[in-house]
Amino acid sequence: MGALARRVRLPSRHQAAVFSTSPPGSKQVTVTFIEPDGNEVRATGEEGTNLMELAHENDVDLEGACEGACACSTCHVILEDEVFDGLPEPTDEENDMLDLAFGLTDTSRLGCQVLLTPEMEGMRIKLPSATRNFYVDGAKPAHH
Repeated sequence: MGALARRVRLPSRHQAAVFSTSPPGSKQVTVTFIEPDGNEVRATGEEGTNLMELAHENDVDLEGACEGACACSTCHVILEDEVFDGLPEPTDEENDMLDLAFGLTDTSRLGCQVLLTPEMEGMRIKLPSATRNFYVDGAKPAHH
């Protein structure tokens, strides 16, 4: 049974990106996405929701070609300094994908890897002016 459980379980970095980790009754957190054209979209989600999912649930134009598998850079977001500084360090996989991101800044992260916390209340999240999408041929990535 132990070997089967190990095969089925995803690494924790994928759990954060793919599945909602918010417990029932989680705190609601409101942030503002700033789209490349300057349009601002207020979005409220449960603590533990990743920024890519929150953007999609609120019709924010944030791509996410790999569907949160940390296999592209299309959900690249630019965070405020104080929020960025309070987050856990990005994984090597996230840093590798960020190296491919258009308009990379010192406070860039992948939206699929950043989970909402109460400390993010009122945060403003900028979207870059463009993205690099290596999945334009219609290929669908497989989750690992």
